[in-house]
Amino acid sequence: MIHYTFLLIGLSLLVFVLNKLDDVLLPLLFSVLFALLLLPVCRWFEKRGLGRVWAIILCLLLLTALFAGIVYGFGSQLGQFRNELPKLQDKLLQFFHDGQEWAARRFGIEPMSEKELKDSTLSSLKKSGGGYLGTTLNMTSAVISNLIQVPIYIFCLLLYRDHLRQFMFRFVAPDKRTTVLHTVDNIQTVVQAYISGLLKVIMIVAVLNGIGLLALGVKFAVFFAIFASVLAVIPYIGIMIGALVPAIITLVETGSPLRAAAVVGVFMVVQFLEGNFITPMITGSQVSINPMAAILALVLGAELWGTPGMILSIPLVAVLKVVLDASKATEPWGFLLGDTAEGEDSTKMPETRHPGFVRRLWLRALGKA
Repeated sequence: MIHYTFLLIGLSLLVFVLNKLDDVLLPLLFSVLFALLLLPVCRWFEKRGLGRVWAIILCLLLLTALFAGIVYGFGSQLGQFRNELPKLQDKLLQFFHDGQEWAARRFGIEPMSEKELKDSTLSSLKKSGGGYLGTTLNMTSAVISNLIQVPIYIFCLLLYRDHLRQFMFRFVAPDKRTTVLHTVDNIQTVVQAYISGLLKVIMIVAVLNGIGLLALGVKFAVFFAIFASVLAVIPYIGIMIGALVPAIITLVETGSPLRAAAVVGVFMVVQFLEGNFITPMITGSQVSINPMAAILALVLGAELWGTPGMILSIPLVAVLKVVLDASKATEPWGFLLGDTAEGEDSTKMPETRHPGFVRRLWLRALGKA
């Protein structure tokens, strides 16, 4: 009882410290992820004769160019969408009035006039405007601060990576350094697989979303396809959030619930393909976190650090799983976080099954039969 009591107290203090130090830890954690992603590129430049400092600077320039391209492409689409906002506002008001008339005919609810609607909207904005303004200013200052800190941290982590590894080995007995080195390599592999795979998944999901929305004739299909694919960094939840805005705008534009439902259907199909085929094929079994652990990590990450916590939750849990798998004492907890495909129930007897006709043809085509 004393052991578990101190364990719970320690976990509570850890959560408290993580919550209070979010301004320091979030930029550092994002920097670690990007540093691990850029490490093979940096080594490649160093093998070609570049000094470490110049190799790191070139990696940072490539990363900056990548993000600048994403922001430029997304910003150009956002500008076109912003130009259409007045028309969408008029159509939304008309849709609101039509809905009120239908509710008045069907249920006898007295409709609200446009003046009452504007007055109520203005009063609510006056009450919460200060809070929104303060939140916006805080978020803007936080983003600017992180944009300054992250490149500095990435530069330092890549520059002093050998020194940091030697520092870590000083805590480990010489006979266990091989195991620690193997664990560190596994962490690097997992993080690189997750981030590089996530970028590939975002591009593929954007193309699939764009094809589906263009086929339905949705306005700003490219913008909404990119928007929803970028939100895919938040697993399970992001793409659903990205489906709501185009569905609502399609409903306002066309007045057809079926068209809006078709838009949601496109995103649901893409979500199904992404979760069951695209992501497993790209990342393989290297980021093998079961859905229950992933959803729980998303909820805890959101409670701890908000949206950045949701983005960081899956790679952090994947790293935690690698660390837990490295020790026999904690390996069962790593197994608990892992996917069900990693192991079978030991009480089950192995079954001998002969492949069917289609399976035999497929194995023969692959040269495995």
